[in-house]
Amino acid sequence: MRISLAILVYLFFLQFSRAQKIEPKFTFNVELGLPVAISNNPFQDIMQGLACASIYGQYSLPFHLNFGLGARYTLFTVNEFSLPASSPVSGQIHTAGGFVKIGWDKFHNNRFATDFGVKVGYSMNFVTTDANEAQEIGQVQIDAVLIEPTLGLILTADEQNSYRLNIGYCIQGYGFSPNRIGLQSNIGYETEEFNKLTQYLVVGFGYTYYFRDKNN
Repeated sequence: MRISLAILVYLFFLQFSRAQKIEPKFTFNVELGLPVAISNNPFQDIMQGLACASIYGQYSLPFHLNFGLGARYTLFTVNEFSLPASSPVSGQIHTAGGFVKIGWDKFHNNRFATDFGVKVGYSMNFVTTDANEAQEIGQVQIDAVLIEPTLGLILTADEQNSYRLNIGYCIQGYGFSPNRIGLQSNIGYETEEFNKLTQYLVVGFGYTYYFRDKNN
């Protein structure tokens, strides 16, 4: 009798689990992460990532393909300890941009899902440093294309909310050199390094709200 009851309870929860499986349609997403510079040596040494934030809406088709549209912001600051004592500089690079996202998502069960995608967009990078101000250069603006492959590991809280571990690899279409922040010399770096595109890894967390979802 106990075995039969246990089997019935198991089947009940199995059916319940299947019934609550989410098939997302339109979602609202927020992602916060820490950017880590990993491209050319001067960018990796001089610039220190503080924050990266994205906000976007996403629509998922029944066969797991999804499309998104959103905006992102990134902040890097000058690591003053990486510069020669004779050439102190303080300041930031603010990056604001918009993007479209194309991806593939799937719920493997009622609690866990994965989302693979790539964000493609355009960014405006604003370099503000005291060295540029002292030379009356002011704020330097660099416009560039950005590409960011992403991976999301998603865990649902209920039928309308989920949280994720998010990993991205952003490539921006401009090179970095010390003169971007107002330095007058290469401070020992090879000029070949300056032609390498700006790249950084983003690791963080995200939140998703499901406006529309259909249960199995």
